[in-house]
Amino acid sequence: MATDKKILMKGLKYLSGALPLFFIGPVVIHSSFKNQNHPFFIPVLGVGIILCIAAIALVFFGLRTIMKSLT
Repeated sequence: MATDKKILMKGLKYLSGALPLFFIGPVVIHSSFKNQNHPFFIPVLGVGIILCIAAIALVFFGLRTIMKSLT
């Protein structure tokens, strides 16, 4: 069982891209809920939710790519 280094590095890049999104997404959502009377409440909340979904998707693709490199 040899490890393909290129595919492994690609998976780690996905995971490293997800790491900041795991912090930015909840901060944006929290900021949105603190300013519920502001006219941009809904768009900012939507951006925060999209960032959180993107973080989850990047982790999924990263782990899938890493597992692919190990087989």
